[in-house]
Amino acid sequence: MAVNGGEGRRGRLLDHVLEQLNGARSVVITTHANADGDGAGSEVALAAFLRARGVEAWIVNPTPFPESYAFLLPDPAWAISAKDGVAAHRCREAGLAVVLDTAEMPRIGRVKALIRELPKVVVDHHPPGKRPIEGVVFRDTTACATGALVFELIERAGGPWSEVIARALYIAVLTDTGGFRFTNTDPACLRVAARLVELGAAPEELYRAAYGRFHPRRFELLREALATLTVHESGRLAWMTVPKEAYDRLEATVEDLEGFVDVPREVAGVEVAVLFRTTADERIKVSLRSLPPVDVNVIAVELGGGGHVRAAAAVVRGPLEEAVERVVRRVEEGLGGC
Repeated sequence: MAVNGGEGRRGRLLDHVLEQLNGARSVVITTHANADGDGAGSEVALAAFLRARGVEAWIVNPTPFPESYAFLLPDPAWAISAKDGVAAHRCREAGLAVVLDTAEMPRIGRVKALIRELPKVVVDHHPPGKRPIEGVVFRDTTACATGALVFELIERAGGPWSEVIARALYIAVLTDTGGFRFTNTDPACLRVAARLVELGAAPEELYRAAYGRFHPRRFELLREALATLTVHESGRLAWMTVPKEAYDRLEATVEDLEGFVDVPREVAGVEVAVLFRTTADERIKVSLRSLPPVDVNVIAVELGGGGHVRAAAAVVRGPLEEAVERVVRRVEEGLGGC
């Protein structure tokens, strides 16, 4: 079941999710590969909430818990990579799996096999895709972040709240709204943020933790990527490529790329921004951002990916030059209809 409104129905669904959580002695929490601030923050908050209620909770992700958000973990031992042999043991002991910030089976990677036999709860704010995770689904595509939905669950339960939970959820909301500057920053989002500040989240400290932590290599890589910045003749589309040679030479990580896709979007007149990156298996990661009324999720879904109306992504076949040409052509078609 998914909800975008209806207080009675929403309340019943929240209670149903809480019943599932309360009925398990041990819970495994996961999110999509290469977790972002929303996924990581939501995981830490839910784990802290469950542990405060006497439930054993473990974070088991398809890729290692992001180093840039490790400061949210009260104990690093809470988070386990699916590659770690302990992960299979934790999953066998669990009575429930909770999937956050995605509802798509392919996006949880190797965790899929580990939780195959477990009942599942999904909490997500993305539009449904083609390969959904079956279970109890709490989805609201109008929510600014999955963290806002986890906040709602904890509020419905009456807590307990802690500074750990407040900080983690504030990071989830802060990062998924681009520092409260994207179009998903609505009154409901700001009310959540205000409540989290009341509960102990410190805005300046957490902003610096999220956006003032980049390794110098990030800026070296950005310098080389900026040399590829291209603005379409229409002025409505711009794109940038992350040079693979520079990425490898600098030993960069996916976390170093945070915010790169926003650079083309900052060009005056640009309505759609695209970032291209060659992955380790020589495919091309395509990240798309847009301004109203362009729906880049439609484009991403056609390319085999998905996401939000204004922020989406896909992985397509190479080589890079052909991928750029193909995606740019598709975006041109989309802009023609606006």
